[in-house]
Amino acid sequence: MNRGFSLYLDIVRFSAACLVYLSHSNKRWLVDDPLPASGHAHAAVIVFFVLSGYVIAYVTDVKERVWHDYLAARLSRIYSVALPAVFLTIALDAAGRTLYPDIYGYPFDQFATRISSSLLFLNEVWFVSITSFSNVPYWSVCYELWYYVLFGILMFAPRKWALVLALGLLAVLGPKIALLAPIWILGALLYHWKRMRSLSYAASWALVIGSTLAIVGFTLSGAAAVIDGYVKDVLGAERYRSLVWSWHFLSDYVLAILFFAHLAGMRNVAARIVSIASLVERPIRFLASYTFTLYLLHQPLFLFWASVIRGDAAGPSYWILTTGAVGISVVAIGYVTEHKRYRVTAWIRERLLSFGIRGARRLGVPGH
Repeated sequence: MNRGFSLYLDIVRFSAACLVYLSHSNKRWLVDDPLPASGHAHAAVIVFFVLSGYVIAYVTDVKERVWHDYLAARLSRIYSVALPAVFLTIALDAAGRTLYPDIYGYPFDQFATRISSSLLFLNEVWFVSITSFSNVPYWSVCYELWYYVLFGILMFAPRKWALVLALGLLAVLGPKIALLAPIWILGALLYHWKRMRSLSYAASWALVIGSTLAIVGFTLSGAAAVIDGYVKDVLGAERYRSLVWSWHFLSDYVLAILFFAHLAGMRNVAARIVSIASLVERPIRFLASYTFTLYLLHQPLFLFWASVIRGDAAGPSYWILTTGAVGISVVAIGYVTEHKRYRVTAWIRERLLSFGIRGARRLGVPGH
């Protein structure tokens, strides 16, 4: 991956996390005026899925070429933040509820079910939807972990069994996770699609500009709502509601394809403008290194800090102070979780090897 494109992916990743935070913190008890660009949380998650597919395809190609390396890296990536997030959410919710109970419209019961399903990432299988206390964004990790598993099966399982095993797992997980799987796969496809790497500079710029305009137009035009309405009419209101986070799947496909085109062009363009990008590389890399912590803990953190500060929603100061406290907390938590995950990776890898679990090499990808 060229340095300029890697930096661009970090910019997109952090920006998407900020959009999710803006959307979730857009509460009238926190700030009277609606926050700008605060209605794009779900679209940001779709961007995350495409990015994730691309990055995982890249690391299995150049770094994690055997099963035990892939397993150790994926487990450490998820659990280094998800494990503390589950228990920190409980602690933050318990404290916040005593200080400002009115802002907590989230479940705080059935602890055994919510904790176990969150740690096993089973919150969204079939038509079950179990909220991880106030940590509503946790749903997407319960999709992504299984995409890691599915991709690992396709890459490392014996070829004659890989597709059967992957489809079998999708059947066990149910339609919600299966419906958004093609979006994640788009990212992996982009990495492995050799022809897309040989686009001319002019064609790449045309893709970047055209896809950017299309994404903006699609987002602002209300086309997604029209598509969602069509899906609802076809499925019926009850079936549509049962899809929960996947009910936008058809409009999500459109957005994912547009973002796919954007990345396809930007990959080639970014290689030419790396000298400009390098001017902001250090702060971007720093911010991006806390993206997962920001995404996975921002909601319980902003609820907690809002309950502590108890400011006035009439002006922006309450939101700004709360957001500042969230930012400091994310850096502090991320430093001892997300930033230490490579130690966890090494520890898991050593345990796997000590048990004699040595991974098969990654299967070749046709056309790559």
